[in-house]
Amino acid sequence: MTKTKPFYLSKAIVVQAYQRVKANKGGKGVDNESMDDFEEKLHDNLYKIWNRMSSGSYSPPSVLLVDIPKSDGGTRTLGIPTVSDRIAQMVIKTLFEPLIEPIFHGDSYGYRPNKSALNAVAVTRQRCWKYDWVLDLDIKGFFDTIDHSLMMKAVKKHTSCKYILMYIERWLSASGVRKDGTVVPRDVGTPQGGVISPLLANLFLHYAFDNWMRVHFPFVKFARYADDIVVHCRFENEAKNLLEKIRQRLKECKLELHPVKTKLCYCKDSRRIKNFEVVSFDFLSYTFRSRLSRNRKGECFISFTPAMSNKAANGVREKIREWNLKSKTTISLDEVANFVNPQVRGWLNYYGRFGKSAFLDVMWYFKQLIVEWGVKRYKRFKGSRKQFWSWFKRLLKRDSSLFPYLAER
Repeated sequence: MTKTKPFYLSKAIVVQAYQRVKANKGGKGVDNESMDDFEEKLHDNLYKIWNRMSSGSYSPPSVLLVDIPKSDGGTRTLGIPTVSDRIAQMVIKTLFEPLIEPIFHGDSYGYRPNKSALNAVAVTRQRCWKYDWVLDLDIKGFFDTIDHSLMMKAVKKHTSCKYILMYIERWLSASGVRKDGTVVPRDVGTPQGGVISPLLANLFLHYAFDNWMRVHFPFVKFARYADDIVVHCRFENEAKNLLEKIRQRLKECKLELHPVKTKLCYCKDSRRIKNFEVVSFDFLSYTFRSRLSRNRKGECFISFTPAMSNKAANGVREKIREWNLKSKTTISLDEVANFVNPQVRGWLNYYGRFGKSAFLDVMWYFKQLIVEWGVKRYKRFKGSRKQFWSWFKRLLKRDSSLFPYLAER
């Protein structure tokens, strides 16, 4: 006689979760097991996950804590779960997400189906033309400070499923392990890097911010991508008063606005000429500020618009330097294009949507490295950058698909 499992969980949903995790890729966890290692005994490993989750005996392993450098000199700690744990988290996410997705605010854009960071940038761009003031909100250490009791209160509001509640609670309290073996217990927060963490973060901020704004300030427009939030206001006093109310609301939810990074910005342009200390802000790797633009008649004016931020541009340049093209003089120009273009296309699709010239300026830096590569690779140019560039421009005219982002300049 087959023993009945305490919880019903189909094997098919575990397989589906594995396929989604595999597509998302990801690094090794504390067990140092890669996806390739996991797949060597795929059937057995998936069965083990299903068996333990459906019996209620699945206990999440610690997450591997990795410090990622930030541009301001600090670090951001990522928590990398094991491959098995990512699959287990994906199982619960697949079951829980449809229960809460319909209640989320229309202006919540992060980690949601059919929404993106570019959607958030686009709507913010439009609203900056309509509203004079923007609150640029930065929640201090958001992922590290989420209160577990408030988090579980929000989860229980949307499901009574015992194993969903049980496993989410276990993931929240799972410890972290640093590379030196130091164990870090967790009684607050949810690790950045977890499969289910973005969903839980969205749910927390839905009640801490989005729904609170809908109830108390229904006519105030905002856009939120995870914990990145901008709020639009008509008047300076209105913005300052709202900022204090938001600060108090987040304090009630055991969150804190960063005292330095949170700021009030004036959207200065041709018709808004008030003097104010802060006239730009960054949102989702775009800088919003005054820029020279042209209307449909070709007339110049100053508009408050987004373009790739300096921080993002420096990050792209650093990645380009890491390619170390000068050392790749044994490969052809076509091979260089095949090597760099997938990454550049991703950048172009994101940073080329608004203020494209800022991204093309970064590609000008890439062009210089291509020239350095070319004069070293092709001896017939005798080290002349001018001769190589003249030849290269003719080549781009004949075949602009080779490096399309260089052909535009």
